[in-house]
Amino acid sequence: MSTQTKPDYAASIPSEQAVHDFLAANPDFFERHNSLLGSLRLPHVTGGTVSLVERQVSVLRQKDLKLERRLKELVEVARANDALAAKIHELSLRLLAADSLERTLGVVEESLRASFGADQAVLVLFADPERFDAGGNSRFFRPVARDDEALRAFSTFLEGETPRCGQVRDAQRDFLFPGSSEEIGSVALAPLGPSPTAGFLAVGSVDAERFHPGMSIDFLARIGELVAAALRRY
Repeated sequence: MSTQTKPDYAASIPSEQAVHDFLAANPDFFERHNSLLGSLRLPHVTGGTVSLVERQVSVLRQKDLKLERRLKELVEVARANDALAAKIHELSLRLLAADSLERTLGVVEESLRASFGADQAVLVLFADPERFDAGGNSRFFRPVARDDEALRAFSTFLEGETPRCGQVRDAQRDFLFPGSSEEIGSVALAPLGPSPTAGFLAVGSVDAERFHPGMSIDFLARIGELVAAALRRY
């Protein structure tokens, strides 16, 4: 008498990826199986378990908080940009009203100090120094020949076309802020116009983090263009 053995069928357990792929392909699965959805329990960070729905609500709340913080950051940036735009607009009006080189230089220096937080500021103009008198403030206004040996310290900046911010070398600080160079922690350099062919503005701060390479430089470029346009009248 022969006996026929039945084949053993091993229980096939789907992999996590298979479950993931199935749920991704059937997003309405839990809508069709509400009882299963309510019975699922997940560990909670504070201990114990919570339902899947409660876990989803918690995740959504966390996302909402992140979005709220991001929105606050964007609002703060927008307010700061509005304030800068207003200051640049005010500078434009004052430059239009200035009717002499001396008054123009005074407007620029005062605006840099009062509106843009400059502890020290210098306007370097590439021109024959003998063509100008002190302009009302020889410390702020620095006409200098383009081939002056002291400008070699700025060769990299002068070869570019954009403002630069951060800490500067000793030779640069000594040229820009003689007598007080050790007090300067960071500097912003802005070309007069699209490139530093006419000269540049240097704004110094005692705060080493006030001007840094990661900051926005658009407003510096605009100030440089405004000052360049105002100086062309003289």
